[in-house]
Amino acid sequence: MTDSRETPWWAPARRPDRRPFLAARTAVTRAVRRWFEDRGFTEVETAALQVSPGNEAHLHAFATEAVTTAGERSPLYLHTSPEFACKKLLASGEREIFTLARVWRNRERGALHHPEFTMLEWYRAHSPYQAVMADAAALLAVAAEAVETRRLTWRGREADPFADPERLSVAEAFERYAGIGLLALLDDRDGLSAKAREAGVRTAPDDTWADVFSRVIVERVEPNLGFGRATILCEYPVSEAALARPKPDDGRVAERFELYACGVELANCFGELTDADEQRRRFGIEMDEKARIYGERYPIDEDFLAALAHMPPASGGALGFDRLVMLAAGASRIEQVLWTPVA
Repeated sequence: MTDSRETPWWAPARRPDRRPFLAARTAVTRAVRRWFEDRGFTEVETAALQVSPGNEAHLHAFATEAVTTAGERSPLYLHTSPEFACKKLLASGEREIFTLARVWRNRERGALHHPEFTMLEWYRAHSPYQAVMADAAALLAVAAEAVETRRLTWRGREADPFADPERLSVAEAFERYAGIGLLALLDDRDGLSAKAREAGVRTAPDDTWADVFSRVIVERVEPNLGFGRATILCEYPVSEAALARPKPDDGRVAERFELYACGVELANCFGELTDADEQRRRFGIEMDEKARIYGERYPIDEDFLAALAHMPPASGGALGFDRLVMLAAGASRIEQVLWTPVA
């Protein structure tokens, strides 16, 4: 086997190692498209250049600018997700849509991260987010069947793509894996910090509540998810679900879930928020946090907020397509399933 650290991806000597993973990518792409089309979804294409790349504090975009024939300049960004554009399509009258979109995120590179990657997003108008849970689980089996495997694997870890996923609320996960009663500490940074330290999680005096929450998720919860079968981690605190609507019977938590398999986060899905005023408020909080940590903020897409007034109730999902292929094909690094990795 050729050492990928010594030769570029395009070297002929690398092809025998890479080709099976790329063939798997093609097979999964075809199968996913067929699965959505068989269920009446319309495949859409969204523009990569947007006035706002998204308004989440820890997402980092690639920036560029548009120049008119008169030399006037205006900033644009490569989108970090096709979400805003897809929701505008729902507002226009589309009902069940999906896209395999190339997206870009800066400050991200590693075994599971690449600056340019493919996001599978899909939306269901007038459907509960439990329907998207079923979709996300079904896509694991679709990918496995496409490459004729009975298991998903990543670095020695396994999950059965045909088994019903475990469904675990964030509060249950905090209690099980960190011994923390999360819902009693939603407005208590000091209390959450103290409990996190008891669980062996490092905290700092200037941590926000969200900082501590994220650290517990990363260090105590995520390492336990998606083994043997997939895990659906659901009902995030509203403060940690900027684009999701509150759960109707418990306003403390939101209709947000993430799908994990083999310890890898695959998808992030919502019952979609359609209240423009609330969405603006949440974006403001996220951008204030971004400015505090990174010294920058992104503009708000006013056109997107205007579209929310016309968008029907909907649920949607965003799934890292390259990661899905990795697990189905047994790849260990994301570059193995990319036709032309970024140099």
